[in-house]
Amino acid sequence: MKEISISEVFDKLGVSKYTYRLYFLVGLNLLFCGFSYMIISYTMPQMTAEWGLTKVQTGSLASWSLLGLLIGGLISGVISDSIGRRKGLFIFTLVYSLLTFPIYFVNSFEVFAIIRVLGGIGFGACIPISITLMAENTPTKNRGFFTSSIMAFYVFGWVVAGITAIYVVPNFGWRMVYLIGGIPALYAFVLLKYLYESPHWLLGKKREQEAIEVIRKIEFTVKGSANEYAPGSLFVPPPPPKVGVGALFSAQYRKTTMSLWTIYFMGSLVIYGINGWLPTLLVEKGYGLVKGYSFAVLQNVFGVMGGLATGYVADIIGRRKNVIFGWILTAIAILLLGVATNQLQVVVFGMLVGLAMNWGLSGTQPLLAEGYPTEFRSTGVSWAQAFGRVGGFLGPIMAGYVQQIGFGFMGTFVFFAVPAVIASFVALFFVAETKGRSIEKIALKT
Repeated sequence: MKEISISEVFDKLGVSKYTYRLYFLVGLNLLFCGFSYMIISYTMPQMTAEWGLTKVQTGSLASWSLLGLLIGGLISGVISDSIGRRKGLFIFTLVYSLLTFPIYFVNSFEVFAIIRVLGGIGFGACIPISITLMAENTPTKNRGFFTSSIMAFYVFGWVVAGITAIYVVPNFGWRMVYLIGGIPALYAFVLLKYLYESPHWLLGKKREQEAIEVIRKIEFTVKGSANEYAPGSLFVPPPPPKVGVGALFSAQYRKTTMSLWTIYFMGSLVIYGINGWLPTLLVEKGYGLVKGYSFAVLQNVFGVMGGLATGYVADIIGRRKNVIFGWILTAIAILLLGVATNQLQVVVFGMLVGLAMNWGLSGTQPLLAEGYPTEFRSTGVSWAQAFGRVGGFLGPIMAGYVQQIGFGFMGTFVFFAVPAVIASFVALFFVAETKGRSIEKIALKT
């Protein structure tokens, strides 16, 4: 009896209507995640004024959810590797959405911080699960695009947050946008109904018959018919000697783990620090609320473009070269924005920053998803992202401190160029290429 791997099944089906169905189901959830996270950036000025906050406290408004993202990242991989990608995504979508709308009623900095930490657990969990789902359900030659570009939905959520804030905040106050952020709770049940469990995960749990049933449903969706698979016909790579968090630091994966963690830490420090502060910095620079917010939205529009473009390029030139390029471009763009002297320069360089940052961070996603076997893939992705959230947590606070000691607009951006350079050098010297390798070959390290 000839064995066939699940990757071979997806490679034969190619990019299909099932691929795009999964892409948009998962992507729309990430859009809601992005909205719920980024809306804080567009309410910081109002909250600062209402609660009388210092610069460091203002910066921390964008950081509390990052602390939750850290926690969510730490637990989501273990949970989704245990109960499955589908159930995990459903549960954590409910968490972040049901803990966004209560902010409408909050009247203190301290209570806001607690709720954002708890809600951030949902954000932090949904992102790695989504990336894992795309890695496990797309053809090998297109995996880089889908695991990278799926994050464009998350960034587009930032755009939607900005547009919503421009129209809602002046007319209804800053609290209303958080009430809107509770809507994704309904979408969680859409995911539960229409999302299939990952056949890779099912097979890894020795649930071969269920994996076969899912594969047949996918095949029927794509071509109107399904193949027959005899018991034992699906190839399963031998299980790794260690699984769970400990496996990330085994001799086989230690280098992968440390290099990816460093890149994601530096990248998150940059992207969350800049995005957390940019609307406020632009307002303080004299552009006014609507114009300052609009500039920030435009930056994120180009961020979406960067998230989409990086996936195409990663499948052509390879993951490693793509990440190096993304972070070098980010450093250059940040420095240019820091020395901008007029409105046109702010707009142009801001757009370049948005494109470059998301090119670099989204381009890192395939490396995370492809660096580990199925048994602890979600754990690997989530813990790398969790460590990155430490950088994301520190970014807005450090930016607030840099301003508080007198470095101002330019100094803030010079500060953020440094970690972008570090990320590119780590990718250059320590990251292995994974382009063109099947999920099973990655597991076997061949």
